[in-house]
Amino acid sequence: MMNVNAPQSMASIVAGVAYNGGVVLGADYVTGTGIDVANPESDRITELADKVYIFHSGSAADSQIVSEFFLRKKHIIQIGQPVTVKAAANLIEEIYYSNSRVEANLIVGGWNKLEGGKIYGIHCGGVLIEEQFAVGGYGTNYLYGLINEPWKEVMTKEEAEQLVAKVVSIAIARHGVGGVGVRTVIINSEGVTMNFYPIDDESEQQNSLFDLLNAGR
Repeated sequence: MMNVNAPQSMASIVAGVAYNGGVVLGADYVTGTGIDVANPESDRITELADKVYIFHSGSAADSQIVSEFFLRKKHIIQIGQPVTVKAAANLIEEIYYSNSRVEANLIVGGWNKLEGGKIYGIHCGGVLIEEQFAVGGYGTNYLYGLINEPWKEVMTKEEAEQLVAKVVSIAIARHGVGGVGVRTVIINSEGVTMNFYPIDDESEQQNSLFDLLNAGR
């Protein structure tokens, strides 16, 4: 029986990959309570600023409150100019580091004309690292190994999205509370594109996750 008083944890995985021209971020949907599913269709993606997004894993409450603090303090770094990915990540890291009880892994990614596509991983303890690819959530160490092999310095948008979807889908398949599918966010000079790939290959919502993965073979 589900313990409704137990801490809510975003149970599975978030991932991001930088490519030649932008970034692709991806996540599953589930929120878990231990081995139970609290919400099979959670949205773990928050828009921080124009073309800047944060992806959450770990404690749902902790990661959400960090995002809310950022949105309240955004004016500090927004002085007549769009918020850069680096500035957003630094403010998130400052909020995180000043709250020692936060238990979450966060990925901040986006694009702007000054920096291009950037990804920053913010790990437990408030460590901020700029990365070409980042993973957060269950099985992180193993999935870093998985993403490292096919990743290359110059990738197309399609290759980057396929890689992100593969990493998230494997986490879903191997985890008991994996959710309903993979959501990807592509951010580049043209704007923001969001795609959803359901686990069910017979779904008529959009292309199935299996179609996406098979296209990358």
